Amino acid sequence: MPNANEEISALSQAQDRAVSELLRVAPVADELARRFQEAGFSLALVGGSVRDALLGRLGNDLDFTTDARPQDVLKIVRPWADAVWDVGIAFGTVGAQKDARVGDTDRRFQIEVTTYRSEAYDRTSRKPEVSYGDSIEEDLVRRDFTVNAMAVALPEKRFIDPHGGLADLAERVLRTPGTPEESFSDDPLRMMRAARFAAQLDFEVAPEVVVAMKEMAARIEIVSAERVRDELNKLILSAHPRKGLSLLVDTGIAEYVLPELPALHLERDEHHRHKDVYEHTLIVLEQAMALEEEGPDLTLRLAALLHDIGKPRTRRFESDGRVSFHHHEVVGAKMTKKRMTALKYSNELVKDVSRLVELHLRFHGYGTGEWTDSAVRRYVRDAGPLLGRLHKLTRSDCTTRNRRKAAALSRAYDGLEERIAQLQEQEELDAIRPDLDGNQIMEILGVAPGPAVGQAYKHLLELRLENGPMGHEAAVEALREWWAAQQG
Repeated sequence: MPNANEEISALSQAQDRAVSELLRVAPVADELARRFQEAGFSLALVGGSVRDALLGRLGNDLDFTTDARPQDVLKIVRPWADAVWDVGIAFGTVGAQKDARVGDTDRRFQIEVTTYRSEAYDRTSRKPEVSYGDSIEEDLVRRDFTVNAMAVALPEKRFIDPHGGLADLAERVLRTPGTPEESFSDDPLRMMRAARFAAQLDFEVAPEVVVAMKEMAARIEIVSAERVRDELNKLILSAHPRKGLSLLVDTGIAEYVLPELPALHLERDEHHRHKDVYEHTLIVLEQAMALEEEGPDLTLRLAALLHDIGKPRTRRFESDGRVSFHHHEVVGAKMTKKRMTALKYSNELVKDVSRLVELHLRFHGYGTGEWTDSAVRRYVRDAGPLLGRLHKLTRSDCTTRNRRKAAALSRAYDGLEERIAQLQEQEELDAIRPDLDGNQIMEILGVAPGPAVGQAYKHLLELRLENGPMGHEAAVEALREWWAAQQG
């Protein structure tokens, strides 16, 4: 029987060969390494690229580290790359793009070369201080987790793993190269990165790391909103977001970055008459993911995550013992806008996610009865380009364990989608407009631009929504009737 050391040695040799094989089919790495070697510098594939190579998922994004200073890196890379950018040069990083043929396929590599460095946070600063190092070992010890603290020196393809990242990778566990406290003091965002990598890789976080996250959760407040947002996006778009979100909530970090999520842990009433809103939210998120058709959809996932955040503020215990959350979708939409704005999301994304939160209950307002044409038109008009996502969100929001009720809701929504399809064949539902435009209204009424034109347009739009297309003559008659009533 081989002992543990022999097993690790065999694993190391096997992984060594795997890395060499993966690099062999990425000649761009060897080519770049030779250029650095000729200039008197070292180059190594590092961090996530090595981790992904060992996991068999190395893509076209390659991260390198070097002892060359940024200006020297630019001199080496510029004549070789197809494009170079230096937006990260203040942090020691030079970016490049290189098109290369690998086997029978043309590939476009996105490359980052970063000078050996150490960085730490001033306790009052939102930005890391950067200082350059002189050895790869010094560089690796400052990295976030051991599975990201491995390197392959090039072009000789020597595997460098001073912190046992290979063993942790085999165990699928996240640990820090030094103590978690030191690592998180250097950059508190690493606490969120622990949750993100757990979600992306389906890894467990070491107990001592979780303890440090709990004790240091408040340190996340010094990190800029933009960095927090970007990390949150990667977590939400991952394969297992529940895992990462649960870790943020359990460690208390969510209280600082997304407090609306742990607030969904409503205390249950003594008769357990309402479901756990927090657990329901995570189920809705997973069910929405299952309905995605073209890869991860940030807008849909954020809407699923935030759709019920208005419930804690609107919860009421009724006289008959029931629990109600009247207008929680309206309150939730406002809360969504406020939180996403604080996290510096784009205005367009804030608007779309808030709108989905606001509309997520609309379907239930119609019950299981037959939808009128008017109701269908208004549903489509209010959803606009978000209609497809609203379909997915509404379906995902059905988490009842009552199979009969779930089947009835699903059939009712099938019916709504059929009604929408039928009306779309008859009318241009995607762009519902009045039968007369503003210029025609002014010409028919003999009025100049002003409030009256807008009021007339709104009246005709209501008629269009209520009755469907009217035709030109009927619209003119309806406009004249409305105008006469205004004058009277």
